[in-house]
Amino acid sequence: MKTINKIRKILALLLILLVVGACEEFLDRPTEDSYTIDSFYKTDEQCFQAANVLYNAPWYDFQRGWVRIGDVMAGNVYYSTDDVYQSFVLTSSNAQLTDASNSLWMVNGHCNAVIENIDSKAGPDVSTATKNTVTGEAMVWKAMAYFYLVRCWGAVPIVHSNSDIIGEGTALKLRRNKVEDVYEYIVRTLERAIELLPEQNQPGRINKYSAYALLSKVYLTRSGWGESGTRNQEDLDKAKEYAAKVIYESGVTLEPVYSDLFRISTGNRNPENLLSWHWVASDQWCSQNTLQSDLSLNNFTGLADSWGTWVGPTIDLQRAFGDTANNKVRVNTDVRRKATMMMYSDHYPYFWRNSGGFTATWDDDNNVAGATFGCGTGANCVKHIVGNTEDHAAEYGSPSLRMATSLSTALIRLADVYLIYAEAVLGNSASTSDPQALALFNAVRQRGIPTAPDETSLTFEKIFKERRLELACEGDNWYDFVRLHYYNPMLAKQWLNNQERGSFNNLKPYYRDEVTQGDVTLNSFKVNITDDSKFFLPFPDVDISLNPHLMDEPVDFDFGSIGY
Repeated sequence: MKTINKIRKILALLLILLVVGACEEFLDRPTEDSYTIDSFYKTDEQCFQAANVLYNAPWYDFQRGWVRIGDVMAGNVYYSTDDVYQSFVLTSSNAQLTDASNSLWMVNGHCNAVIENIDSKAGPDVSTATKNTVTGEAMVWKAMAYFYLVRCWGAVPIVHSNSDIIGEGTALKLRRNKVEDVYEYIVRTLERAIELLPEQNQPGRINKYSAYALLSKVYLTRSGWGESGTRNQEDLDKAKEYAAKVIYESGVTLEPVYSDLFRISTGNRNPENLLSWHWVASDQWCSQNTLQSDLSLNNFTGLADSWGTWVGPTIDLQRAFGDTANNKVRVNTDVRRKATMMMYSDHYPYFWRNSGGFTATWDDDNNVAGATFGCGTGANCVKHIVGNTEDHAAEYGSPSLRMATSLSTALIRLADVYLIYAEAVLGNSASTSDPQALALFNAVRQRGIPTAPDETSLTFEKIFKERRLELACEGDNWYDFVRLHYYNPMLAKQWLNNQERGSFNNLKPYYRDEVTQGDVTLNSFKVNITDDSKFFLPFPDVDISLNPHLMDEPVDFDFGSIGY
């Protein structure tokens, strides 16, 4: 296995990839083996086809890591108390960690290939607008990959050009670059992408405002790096400036129905979803969304490809929503709760619609296809779930396949940008009553809770909690803790250590009226993070064995070598 991973890593870092022959793209693509690298990139259509793969295939192996890192470590998703992500005992030999790392370097390799091939191989019939747009799309995806890399591993090597590394023969001698240089590289890459991208692109594709949204989030995150107690004001101002461009210039508005953001028919090309992976259920592996198999109830899909009965949102996340499993009566004032997690008695008309909808229950006899509601936290996941094959057909026009749906995965939403703006305005103050920050915060909150009164003052804790409720189970919340840890490590550790990551006893007989509420007891589990290194993931051992220089001290990056 390590030999295979070494080969994959070398390919990811070194090869100039012929991306047109990769997995199924989210839009049209050429027939495999019909082109060589020199005969492609000759028309506008071919150039866009070359970029299509950047929206899915190289990201495929990051999917599971995206949930494990983004939500299990954040205390939003429960696997078990001995899960290495949940209990912070992750080691460099973890297979999902290796896959996640490999996937992100694959993305970088694919992006570099598209950028270089557009520059050197685009034919005379390719328009300047197409060359600029496709290059800009690749640059945004490249920046996104590095944004994950730097927040997960800290200092990492900056691989700007595959062909340069091949020519120099330095692939296995790469040093890590300093965190501040990685962030600067991301910023410069996004600024260049913004120069190239159009304000409007084809639905679902990256445009200028997608790049502005990502750049605002990068500046907000970078504002705390190397700081102590407070954040860099210039970076906070930039975060506010670029968030404002998205909010006030893009023409995009919040989707009125929160749950519609996560359905194929209403969410895949929803304008609020500013940056998304786009998946296709096909016979080609790595084109598809596989998250449903990991997160949905056993037998939920009708294809014997789901095993998420014992995976679900944590008790701590339930408490944040004010609706916990050890209460049979659902409070459900926040519509985001039901769209995020299913709890006892919740009914979903868009799941199992051919059977009149799905009702979550612990009574196995009442569940079609033998699905069981059995996570010890008393909740199961809803986001990333399509339903059975008939649900997929109703949403997409064709049934799902085994371990394969066509549900897009939103990475940056407009609501996220609203909250970025509010946090950037708050900055280093204890509170703010800025009218625009309040209006944006209240718009997000009141979509979730229509009866919520207007907030008249915002604090960091309010914004942090609202981000959790809005973006729970979207692979994002851990990076909020990383951002906080940059400048206030004690508070980040305190909030994580206070989370309830355990499970309940006796929920099943309680729901069957066999025991009283007093018999429902808590198996409490809390982490005790004291080591700041827990906020950085270990490098996979296969990476270190390939390149021992990853253990050396980070070095400066030569920005004069990149041309922007």
